[in-house]
Amino acid sequence: MSANPRLLIALDFPSATQALALAAQLDPNRCRLKVGKELFTRAGPALIERLQGAGFQIFLDLKFHDIPNTVAAACRAAADLGVWMLNVHASGGPAMLEAAREALAAYAQPPKLIAVTLLTSLSASDLRAIGCSGDPLERVLLLAKLAQEAGLDGIVCSPREAAEVRAALGRDFLLVTPGVRPRGADLGDQKRVMTPAEALAAGADYLVIGRPITAAPDPLAALNTIEETLS
Repeated sequence: MSANPRLLIALDFPSATQALALAAQLDPNRCRLKVGKELFTRAGPALIERLQGAGFQIFLDLKFHDIPNTVAAACRAAADLGVWMLNVHASGGPAMLEAAREALAAYAQPPKLIAVTLLTSLSASDLRAIGCSGDPLERVLLLAKLAQEAGLDGIVCSPREAAEVRAALGRDFLLVTPGVRPRGADLGDQKRVMTPAEALAAGADYLVIGRPITAAPDPLAALNTIEETLS
């Protein structure tokens, strides 16, 4: 058991029934759960409450990106749900990031606030297609520094960028890395990936893992196998 589980299991399901069935096979002392856009849109706050009632801490992965006032209000709504972590898009800019941070300042135990730098599905050619020059690492570092200067707790980045971000921004800045796949697993739509052990060695604090656990015949056994590679 861990007082601070490093594995965040992505509940990428279309229904609360499926999400709750998966959660029932896991241990809240050994992992946290990530609820994203599809599941939250379909199941809403009631699902968050049920998962928390089962003992799980929740990373609400809605990637807020809007004008500062709207993002601030959304962050307060997420904090009112009691979630452990939430995120915004760093590309929303300094004013939006600062508004998000200030919105949570009044809470005695605010959620951890992190910023998405660059989606792990994007490659250098994808960046060029949307008018962004430079390679993914340059973009990630720029947005990571923006988030740190705005007072956020950390960022989401690919494990491929974790070592450089850690070196640039220090030990106290949280790095949450999707794009984590056990060796030999299907990469799905992820392009910039590492194994769980490689991601932690590169400086990641928390690892987001989905299908290698959620699609496994025995999710808890799959979690055990991944944990063994981290010890």
